[in-house]
Parts: sequence; C-alpha cells; structure tokens
Amino acid sequence: MPQFDESAIIKQLRSEDDAQRRNAFAVIVKKFSEPLYWQIRRIVMFHDDANDLLQNTFVKAWLNLDSFNGLSKISTWLYRIAINESITFVTKERMRSMVSIEAQEAELERQLESDPYFDGDKVQIQLQKAIMTLPVKQRTVFNMRYYDNMKYEEISKILGTSVGALKASYHIAAKKVEEYFDSID
Repeated sequence: MPQFDESAIIKQLRSEDDAQRRNAFAVIVKKFSEPLYWQIRRIVMFHDDANDLLQNTFVKAWLNLDSFNGLSKISTWLYRIAINESITFVTKERMRSMVSIEAQEAELERQLESDPYFDGDKVQIQLQKAIMTLPVKQRTVFNMRYYDNMKYEEISKILGTSVGALKASYHIAAKKVEEYFDSID
C-alpha cells in the first residue's frame, strides 16, 4: 500500500470535484477499516455489532466531511466518531435490555464463548471477560492503551479527556483486570 499522505488526502476531501472526494474517502476507508473495526469490537464485543457500527462510523464521517476542519488527524476524528457510536450503542443496549449489569455480563460471557469469530485461547477469553466487567468508558481507555498501544496524548484528543484522568482510568482498569484474574485463581 502506498504511503498515506494525510495532507494530500485532506486537500482531496476539500476538493469541489466529487470524484476526488470519493477517491480520498476510499483511501481513508481502506486504511482505517481494520483498526477501527477492532477498536469498536473491543467495546461492543461482537462481530455483527462491530461491523454495523463500523459502517455507521464511515457513513457519519462521509456525511460530516465538511465539518472536518483538519485541526486533528483523520485517525483522531474517525476514532472519536467510532467510539461515540460504540458507547451510544452499548448504552442503548443496556437501557433496552433493562436487565441487571450482572445478568448482562453473564450474557456477554455466554455470547463471547460461543462467538464463531472469536478465536482466542482460554487466557484470552478470561481477559475479555475481565475487560467486560469494566465500565464502557474505562474499557475504552484500557483497550486503546493496552491493545492499540496509543499514547495518552492521542487518547486525550480522541476522548476529550485530560491525560491525568486517562492515566488514572487506565491504572484503575488494569487493577480491576488484575483483581479479576486473582479472583479466578
């Protein structure tokens, strides 16, 4: 894949030529589909939901191209959309199901273990179960830092949260994950 030239892509996105805009957006979709899918998947946990939310993310980005001012990186803008879509989805699902958090976590565990798209070993399943016990925003910070190895400064831009608060959130999440593993030993 050729080098991704962000400034050239932004210039094409701002072009009056629809073909240039579509081509630039196609490059963005190709470059960011996989990392965004996995970020979404770690929040919502399931393939079908993640696929739907990924499509929603790109639709929302396309419809709001004119509002992208280029002050942040394209990836930051897309991650913000994807995470907001994911958090909204999880919140709606929780409200729709109107079951206790414990019952919802048990159902998520059952679905994770039977998910044909999840190919992790027992340790990975236990890690995913531990991560599912975290509140959704804490889970998001943990996933961005642990799986994507993002810097706190980048997470701060995406989530609009201070670096200090993110460090505290990650530390608390990591402690909860550790306690989860300690409890199953």
